[in-house]
Amino acid sequence: MSASGQPLPTPTPSPELPALVPPSPEPKRRRWVVGLAAVGLAAGLGALYLLATRTAAKPQAAPTAGIRTVKAAVGSLIKTVRVSGVSSARHFALMTIPVFRGPESRANLTLTKIAKGGSMVKKGEVVALMDTQSAQDHIDDTRDGLEQAAQNVLKRKAEQRVDWGNLEQTLKIARASLEKATLEHRAGEVKTEVERELLRLNLEEAQATYKQREADIRDTRLSHEAELRILEISQKQNQIHLDRHLVDIEKFVMKAPMSGLVVMQQIFRGGEMAQIQEGDQVSPGQPIMKIVDPASMQVEATVNQSESGLLRIGQQATVGLDAFPELRFKAEVYSMGALAVRGHRESFFVRSVPVRVTIKGSDPRLIPDLSAWADIEVERHDNVLLVPREAVQMENGQAAVYVKAAGQFQKRGVTLGASNNTHVAVLEGLRAGEEVALSRPL
Repeated sequence: MSASGQPLPTPTPSPELPALVPPSPEPKRRRWVVGLAAVGLAAGLGALYLLATRTAAKPQAAPTAGIRTVKAAVGSLIKTVRVSGVSSARHFALMTIPVFRGPESRANLTLTKIAKGGSMVKKGEVVALMDTQSAQDHIDDTRDGLEQAAQNVLKRKAEQRVDWGNLEQTLKIARASLEKATLEHRAGEVKTEVERELLRLNLEEAQATYKQREADIRDTRLSHEAELRILEISQKQNQIHLDRHLVDIEKFVMKAPMSGLVVMQQIFRGGEMAQIQEGDQVSPGQPIMKIVDPASMQVEATVNQSESGLLRIGQQATVGLDAFPELRFKAEVYSMGALAVRGHRESFFVRSVPVRVTIKGSDPRLIPDLSAWADIEVERHDNVLLVPREAVQMENGQAAVYVKAAGQFQKRGVTLGASNNTHVAVLEGLRAGEEVALSRPL
């Protein structure tokens, strides 16, 4: 017992550890599952091996699903060169405002009537009229000037007749004075020395006066002839001026020199280009329309100098219009330029050769100044086996096609011939009617 009088605590025993339970044995069913999985895996590997073996034995065969095909067919292979340009007419008449022969030739004219663009006209039909009022006023003034020139000639002739009469009278007086002085000089033997000297001087003066009057008559005759000639020339000039305007005013009525289609030219009006119409101010020498022969249409085009060697005069072609894609015309190469030229907005080293392709046939829609193209036939092979270019595959430098047979594609080597942009001729390795793939099968 301690000093506090309390009893000591009783010691607590340690807890016992639980006994270890041994694991239960695996059921027999799980072993069977693992065995079946192993057998299935082995069977799958065997199937894959057999499939790979069969594929290696037939490498050319491929499934046909989703691959476009086409049949090889016998036809004509045509190689063409395309040129582009504008339509025009070989036979046409350009109608221009008449140019007058004089200072008034620069004056503008007003159109009072003009044929409708796109209409057909006949030879000799009036296609344009111009205001003739100013020209007629000028003709009237010229007539007045001509009449005045004629009156001037008559007036001057009358004045010359008066002057000539005065000169003849003066000459007669001088001749009478000379005869009197001669007689007095002959009678001077009875005169004094001083009187004889005076008579001699009087005779010399009379002779000089008479000679002067004769010279005046001769010079006056020449002067009168020159004056009349000048007036007559002036009158003739006025007459020529009048005749010229009488001829020019006839040109104010413009008639068609040939039958054909009217194609209007353009004029700058109101800040933009527009077709010429009635009331427009036109200047001498300005073209206002073309009269074209619709049966002589052509395409004025250019071809790159690198392809110009393929073209020859007389080659057949097909022409189309950009404005009317459905139209097609047979055509022929009509002419070619001798020299290559540089086009507008092209590099200095780029050269083109002008080519004209004449169109066979006509259509109301075929008019000048339309953008057009022409496919010129430069090479042709008839009765050859054709396939599209995309059907030919190049493998290791050898051409091949994939032929559809028994639901699969088989690779087959072929020998190729000529080709164009879309098709190629097959010389060997393929028969007509066989179906080939348009792309490489996977």
